[in-house]
Amino acid sequence: MRFSSLRPLALLTALASVLLGTASAEPMLTSNSLNSCQEDSSFTASLFHVVFTPNNNSASVNIVATSSVEGHVVFDFAISAYGYEIMRKTINPCDTKLAGLCPMTAGKIPLKFNIPVDAAAIKQVPSIAYNFPDLDATVRVFLNMTDGKTDRGPSVACVEADVSNGKTVDLVGVKWILAVVAGLALVSSAVINGLGHSNAAAHIASGALSLFGFFQAQAMLGLTAVHLPPVVQAWTQDFQWSMGIIKAGFMQDIFTWYQRATGGTPSTIFDSLTTVSVQVEKRGLPETAMNVFRRTASMMPKATALMRRANIQTGSGSYIVYGIQRVAFKAGIETTNLFMTGLTFFCLFVLITALSVAAFKGWCELAAKQKWIKGDTFLEFRNGWLTVLKGILFRLTLIGYPQMSILCLWEFTQVDSPAEVVLAVFFFVGMTATLGWAASKVIRIARRSVAMHRNPAYILFSDPQALNKWGFLYIQFRASAYYFIIPVVGYTLVKSMFIAFAQGSGTAQAVGFLLIEAIALIGASVLRPWMDKSTNSFNIAICVINFINAIFLLIFSDVFNQPPLVNGVIGLIIFFFNAIFALVLLLVVIATTIIVFVRNNPDTRYQFMADDRASFMKSQSQLTGTTELEALGATARGDKAGFKPGLDLDDDNESITSDSMRRRTDSSMLGARPMSNSTPLGGNGHHQGPPRSPVDPSVPLFPAAPNNGDSRAPSPYNGGQFRQQNNASPAGPRSQQTASPWQRGAGYEH
Repeated sequence: MRFSSLRPLALLTALASVLLGTASAEPMLTSNSLNSCQEDSSFTASLFHVVFTPNNNSASVNIVATSSVEGHVVFDFAISAYGYEIMRKTINPCDTKLAGLCPMTAGKIPLKFNIPVDAAAIKQVPSIAYNFPDLDATVRVFLNMTDGKTDRGPSVACVEADVSNGKTVDLVGVKWILAVVAGLALVSSAVINGLGHSNAAAHIASGALSLFGFFQAQAMLGLTAVHLPPVVQAWTQDFQWSMGIIKAGFMQDIFTWYQRATGGTPSTIFDSLTTVSVQVEKRGLPETAMNVFRRTASMMPKATALMRRANIQTGSGSYIVYGIQRVAFKAGIETTNLFMTGLTFFCLFVLITALSVAAFKGWCELAAKQKWIKGDTFLEFRNGWLTVLKGILFRLTLIGYPQMSILCLWEFTQVDSPAEVVLAVFFFVGMTATLGWAASKVIRIARRSVAMHRNPAYILFSDPQALNKWGFLYIQFRASAYYFIIPVVGYTLVKSMFIAFAQGSGTAQAVGFLLIEAIALIGASVLRPWMDKSTNSFNIAICVINFINAIFLLIFSDVFNQPPLVNGVIGLIIFFFNAIFALVLLLVVIATTIIVFVRNNPDTRYQFMADDRASFMKSQSQLTGTTELEALGATARGDKAGFKPGLDLDDDNESITSDSMRRRTDSSMLGARPMSNSTPLGGNGHHQGPPRSPVDPSVPLFPAAPNNGDSRAPSPYNGGQFRQQNNASPAGPRSQQTASPWQRGAGYEH
């Protein structure tokens, strides 16, 4: 074969010239799979590996093809880049003088040779073409029968090869930067909270969780079975670490052994790369692949179960991967090891975090004893670190729920081994039940607070046990939106179901994503449930990006039957669009975290929140006076004898299996314990009537009854003055005609 036929291949890279590029030690253009683009193709290749290196003016070709074509054929080459066909050329294989091609004979055709490249072809390739990451270029070849008089006979085969330059945006360094920033933001929020700056800590934690959720949303795009352009595939691969998809060589060996030991059959796709090719799905490939799979399975019934659990294998012997399998292959993980990989890293994450908290507790005690730190530094954490640890573990459950729900549900469809299915059931049901129980607990506490104080923030933020253990579910929302964690968990669960159960239909996934993201965007924009304006803007912006990505995903599913050029252009747009937005989010989180650490009082950076949660929070370092409000706050927090045991808002020994649920929902027991000496009691010592506040409502600190139909009674004290004197988050003077802090946040202003 004369390499002048590669001249069109040189031209296709010129169309991909973009300002993004990196230096390469040795420029090259490669192709590692020959994909079938015709269902009744009579020519296939189980191995296809071509490398063009301009520095030595040669191309290395290694092909193992199977042909059922006999006779003279011509090769009709179509070269395209980013969906745009830039060259079409017909080549007669008889000019190559290679055995088996002129005329073509039936059977297996092994071809391994080097071809010299003329200098004219090399000069037509711009240097940036070898450096542009994730080049989207394709060479499609039609094999047409010919009688020697015409080159346009019937097509008997169609194959296509994807061309790459070896450069990609899927970089280890990018993954580390993303993970470190998100991790440090979460750790910083815990440290700031331990130092007593609860307002700043809540904002940092909310931003870090939203950032991590955006990372997981990007990863979910890559897990869909919809065809994604190469640059989008690589970009979403940068976020798969947030789903626990991280390769560790020794772990893969352990997982393979475990699967065999528990009755499974592991896939060995990476062990066969030297003899077979792996086709990463392209436009329209999944439907063709499934047709090939069905024909192959019907001829080999015993192999059906293995191919269902592992990767689809064509009749020629090559593999086809798409969706979740594509992500696993690009991460270097066997498909049958993917579930155990995600599960193991989630468990390690939880274990390392728990050990770190315990170690930090030990260090604090040692430092206080050795006078390295002040005796009251991290005092609340040191006194109630077990409750704080429980809250942290609950928060990790919420963070890891998207990854575990997807992997567990997907494992139900794969059945890698009976033991792995049992693990999937245990973790999925356990985590779902845990989050559901925690959400119901928050709702019960908030309703009790509304019944007693007409404000959900009162007990949610005044009780340190409730705040430290359950606060991860509601602290990022305004007090009146304490319930919003239920829509968040439901959103995650439904999205996970579409990803796990609809791997065979990219269109169904794209439509499902569009509906889910549209509902999420509308709900976030209308309800605006987060704690303040800036946090709402931050999260609504993420919802907008997720909705736009869902629209692009629907376009990639080809439901509009658009030309390939549209997909190529949109692929570049979605990459730059999401990369810029991710950079902005990172900079915002980094800047916010740094500012918090350099300020003497970081709480002053944030506006005092409308629900007045800080007025209810326990802070011994800030409430040091002997005012009536301090006494009221201490009573609400249970600091006075008899209040906490009587109210019993949160019991650390309480569990899902206990009778606490019955006691909390039994109306006859809501007022079972006396709340104060002035509370009217029945003959048996129980309350008569609904639950009441532990403080006499005649105390002037409570708002007066509304006058003249005005639902916003004036506050009996100057709230701004109180905060300036007793709170670390002053918000400026407030008029005496503003709404009472006992009503703000309870839904009166929304």
